[in-house]
Amino acid sequence: MNKKKSISNPIGKQSTWAGMLLVFVAALTLEATSLVQSYFSRKGLEAEASNRAVAQIEATHNKIMDVINQAEAAVRNSVWIAQWSLTRPDSLHRVCERIVEGNPVIVGSTVALVPGYDSQHPLFAPYCCREADTLTTLSLASPEYDYPSKEWFVKPIECGKGYWSEPYVDTGGGEILMTTYSVPIQDPNGQTAAVLTGDISLEWLTGMMGNIKIYPHATSLMISREGKWMMNHQMKLVTDQTIIEVVDLIRDQEDFKKLERAMLSGESGNILISYKKLKRYVYYAPVERTGWSMCIIIPDEDIFGGVRKNNLLVAIMQLLGLAMLILILRTIVRNQNKYRELNERKRMMENELHIASNIQMSMVPKVFPPYPERTDLDMAADIVPAKEIGGDMYDYFMRDNKLIFCIGDVSGKGIPAALVMAVTRSIFRTMAAHQDSPSAIVTGMNNSLSDMNENNMFVTFFCGVLDMETGHIKYCNAGHNPPMILTDTIKAIPVKPNLPLGVAMGITFEEQETDLNYDDALFLYTDGLSEAENLEHEQFGMERIEAALHGHKKSELHLKNMQNEVEKFVGNAPQSDDLTMLFIHYLGGGRQPAANHRLTLANEVGEISKLALFIESIAEEYNLDGSLVAGINLALEEAVTNVILYAYPEDTLGHVEICADKQGDALTFVVADKGKPFDPTLAPPVDITLGAEERRIGGLGIHLVRTIMDSVKYARENDMNILTMTKNI
Repeated sequence: MNKKKSISNPIGKQSTWAGMLLVFVAALTLEATSLVQSYFSRKGLEAEASNRAVAQIEATHNKIMDVINQAEAAVRNSVWIAQWSLTRPDSLHRVCERIVEGNPVIVGSTVALVPGYDSQHPLFAPYCCREADTLTTLSLASPEYDYPSKEWFVKPIECGKGYWSEPYVDTGGGEILMTTYSVPIQDPNGQTAAVLTGDISLEWLTGMMGNIKIYPHATSLMISREGKWMMNHQMKLVTDQTIIEVVDLIRDQEDFKKLERAMLSGESGNILISYKKLKRYVYYAPVERTGWSMCIIIPDEDIFGGVRKNNLLVAIMQLLGLAMLILILRTIVRNQNKYRELNERKRMMENELHIASNIQMSMVPKVFPPYPERTDLDMAADIVPAKEIGGDMYDYFMRDNKLIFCIGDVSGKGIPAALVMAVTRSIFRTMAAHQDSPSAIVTGMNNSLSDMNENNMFVTFFCGVLDMETGHIKYCNAGHNPPMILTDTIKAIPVKPNLPLGVAMGITFEEQETDLNYDDALFLYTDGLSEAENLEHEQFGMERIEAALHGHKKSELHLKNMQNEVEKFVGNAPQSDDLTMLFIHYLGGGRQPAANHRLTLANEVGEISKLALFIESIAEEYNLDGSLVAGINLALEEAVTNVILYAYPEDTLGHVEICADKQGDALTFVVADKGKPFDPTLAPPVDITLGAEERRIGGLGIHLVRTIMDSVKYARENDMNILTMTKNI
């Protein structure tokens, strides 16, 4: 009986061994990858925690310094009027009222005379404080309060300059936890006559520091120059114990001692401390001029806890990966033909999409400048689809010396969004051909799109009509991002919360309006800009948009700068949404000042702080002395504050323009606004000889302007209030 020999398959065995070797190499690679990933994850998380903490400290520091600077500026700018009032002690309370009334960050102020300086007033300290929305005036000159012994009174006289006090509860005064900035006041003979103060409550500091939540269990605190707690998540510690006393109670003190010395020395940096077998990262930094120091404390578990929990998950995923690799080896040959077919189909689709993209881009205007013969307009625009084609759009045209423009964003992406975009642009052109009202244009577009909207797609849309002669803009928003208006400041224009287009027929869209002056601009964009993400899934955001809008005049440069900033921020991250920008720079019609100096402020109280820098630049150019500058600053501040507070209706965007010019020995300031008519020169004279109880409320600011300036005139021209003030220098 013959026996048959078994025949082996050497090719099959080679394939099996090659597959097993591939699986083994893959297992080693995955394990090595896991170790490397774990190492760099820790390094990355540690670096990220440091960056976030430092960024948070810097941001909080800037907010605190903004309040500190406002408080110090308010007190320093009132030193001159306080010196002027030393010979009229009964009017010193008005200095305090002016400081508190004109500066929201200050809750109380006093002018405390040095004991015995005025023989008729051995102790004299009128105090004004804010309670809710009411100003209350009282006296600190009482045996119970004993203001001459207070730190805020003694220290500035000793050091001869401004001084921030330790935190304290002002019993008998403001009755709240506060800190005080005080400066000594000298009379014309060089004698220290009084101390002028500004109190700020520590409640805002608690809210600001308490909201630092960069990690779930991160905490923050702040100490004074003597180590007192100014803010802590356990508020019972505030002012009761110093950091030195708390550290002395801790058994393992070395790390805490280093932190204590660094913070009390005004240093900045970070340190790792261990307490009860738990590690914490502490980042600290000083607050200039105050002697304060703040820190953020982040538990080790908050930073690396996720990495530890993910290690087990990574191991499980590695096993699943190996299993998947084995399956892939079995199917890879079988799928080669399918891949080739899919690649061919993809190539054909990409070619068709490229043709569609060219057709879509030909529908929007893209030649800039669009009207080279005009000198009153500078425009630029750009659209970058996330896919080959997208749903963003912009359009504009000139009719009857009016620029009619729009920007829109269709929900979704790709071919469906592109088709809706084309329909939207066509309807806009049809509606705007004979309409000057943005609300009528948007209403008609909405009804047309809603009638054919079988796929429930909608369009966010913004439409505007700019009168090139006057700079007046009428606009209507349909759920779109508010455009940014660029004057001397950069901010979003107010928009009504209308619904997007295509949601439902018969919706009423409210129309709004504002004005552009010469050199003002509008920046319109879609959410693909503000929501652009980097590899860490951080969004570009409004703060970066505002920062990128600074420093350029031409529209084309604005767009290039914005594109560069977005590209740097996004890096290698894929584009997640269509990105469209439209920049309109208005160069006509507006009132151009012939003066050498010009400043435009929005009607917001916070803008007043820019006025002092404007006056300082004029003083440096004309070499004005300090007392003259202080008087001019006071007069202008009173005039500008009056416009900001009362010229425009509430929640209305407006501006006040200040121009300065010197002719011979006369320095002229012109304050202009488009608010309601008001002639301050018609206000009756103020009898300053009367006491505070007898004198009627108001009028003192106008009185100061008349007293300081040599000439004050008012005119109403072209719907503008124009107040002209002249000072002979």
